[in-house]
Amino acid sequence: MELQEGKEKFIEAWGTLGSSWGVTRTMAQIHALLLVANEPLSTDDIMEQLQISRGNVNTNTRMLLEWGLAHKKLITGERKEFFIGEKDMSKVVKNIIIARKKRELEPMLRLLDDLTGVEGKSEEADEFRTVVKDLKLYSHKADSALAALVKVDSNWFFSTFLTMIK
Repeated sequence: MELQEGKEKFIEAWGTLGSSWGVTRTMAQIHALLLVANEPLSTDDIMEQLQISRGNVNTNTRMLLEWGLAHKKLITGERKEFFIGEKDMSKVVKNIIIARKKRELEPMLRLLDDLTGVEGKSEEADEFRTVVKDLKLYSHKADSALAALVKVDSNWFFSTFLTMIK
């Protein structure tokens, strides 16, 4: 397989996987393109290589910047903005965990906190409170585990992870 074909397959696969991780396909494809690029890319470069609109590139690169998965790169003498992908995979994983935790888990925890105050003396109300209590317990455990994962030393985490999957 030639390099270009490999890059195209990676970008397509990363885009497909991205939707499973809570990001748009296009955001994941831009991230993949930036990961495999050996030099900073401009908005025009990204538009051309992925065949997407300027607005789509602008929206998704802004999100990648917010998530810490891409960075702006200034090039002397150029007026265009250039972007590079974060290539430290431990930072990529941590940043994705932090962003998803903020977007998905934290709102769920707030909702569950609100729902624990549901009143009623019926069997149905008791069952509802039990379900909410169990969800809250496991959601807090997940939150604690993710917080610990973000804080651990990346070398320890990856060596432990690799040992576990062998």
